[in-house]
Amino acid sequence: MDVIELSGVSKKYNLYDAPGDRLREFFSPRRRQHHREHWAIRDVSVTIRKGETFCIVGENGSGKSTLLKLMVGILQPTSGAVEIRGRVTALLELGSGFNPEFTGRQNVFLNGAILGLASREVSAKLDQILEFAEIGAYIDQPVKTYSSGMVVRLAFAVAVHLDPDILIVDEALAVGDIYFRQRCMRKIHELRSRGVTIVYVTHDVSDVKALGDRTLWLNEGRVVETGDAREVAVKYLAALVKKDSQQQRAEAAAPRGPGAAYQPEEVIVGIPAHSLRHGDGRAEILGVRACDDLGRVVDAIRTPFRLMVRVSAKASEEVRFPIVGVQLRTDQGVDFAGTNTAREDAALPAMLEGDICTVDFRFQLPELAASRITVTPAIADGTLLEFRLCDMVEDAVDIRVLRGEAPVYGCMRIPCISVTAVRRPFQG
Repeated sequence: MDVIELSGVSKKYNLYDAPGDRLREFFSPRRRQHHREHWAIRDVSVTIRKGETFCIVGENGSGKSTLLKLMVGILQPTSGAVEIRGRVTALLELGSGFNPEFTGRQNVFLNGAILGLASREVSAKLDQILEFAEIGAYIDQPVKTYSSGMVVRLAFAVAVHLDPDILIVDEALAVGDIYFRQRCMRKIHELRSRGVTIVYVTHDVSDVKALGDRTLWLNEGRVVETGDAREVAVKYLAALVKKDSQQQRAEAAAPRGPGAAYQPEEVIVGIPAHSLRHGDGRAEILGVRACDDLGRVVDAIRTPFRLMVRVSAKASEEVRFPIVGVQLRTDQGVDFAGTNTAREDAALPAMLEGDICTVDFRFQLPELAASRITVTPAIADGTLLEFRLCDMVEDAVDIRVLRGEAPVYGCMRIPCISVTAVRRPFQG
């Protein structure tokens, strides 16, 4: 069942160079145009199914927030139709939906009334909202006195506790601290498990991979692609990397003298044919291999485990400051570990066309929950602060993590240094 349906939706704004141009246009006898048209959204058609987590990605100015406002009903489309089936709660711009002169408590009831809830229904949820928001006595102070973090806390608490059928979240969570953001993400996972439809806008590709079922990629108001969350997220990231690489190439400094080529002891060759890769192509990953501590190839491990990842890369043209790195990723798309030669102070000499380097990375993996992890190798040119990506191969190696003897709570076990317990006898 589709709960959100957009059919050929477009949104146009008239932009004026000066405030008086609007009046001049209005009173012009021949209705002379004094504005230029800006289409924030152009011909967007998408359906979102009940219980689906639907992510929207795109650069700043691509139309993401405008699209959410059209879904919520804050804006009306210039053309096309928007259909929503179900109760919607939304967390959009900071403080949207709140009256700054009202107290936090009054705004909770105001939001409930907007959603069609009776006061008694909101009162029944109030304790849960206050407990989640954790703003204490400020709940009875005007919202205009709140910090940005407090506004987000209250807004999110209201949005998720008023029994929504559809939850729409813009990038407002980026304002909160890491403690509150983690609580929000756990709550979003809980809502997902209860079948709530979630529309989520974010710049964090790892969130898209971890949460999304499908993803919409917008660029300049138009749909670039809609599909599987991880596949679209990888293509979007690749486009950003390509754009950054082109920009840095245009701003490149004068050529610097080459250094001696690195001579590898062993060259690893072999990349899965289906792998997604991106970069400017000045160097390429030839192959990657996951091994145990003795160099034997592994495809299944039982943690804790000493993992060696061997990567070979070849330069297609001069790479002055090569950096080779690897990223370890969970089967949920979360990058949980990684490093590179620059980070580890293992500087590589410049590579000339045809040069090949092979790098070994040795990891001490902690106890991981039974799952699958992947290895993503990459080669770049530059420094940790500024670099051009030459080649990255997404999820080039797949490793099964077998169940250990003891259970792992969460995704990994972090060693506990000590446990202290004090027993006090009952004083009757």
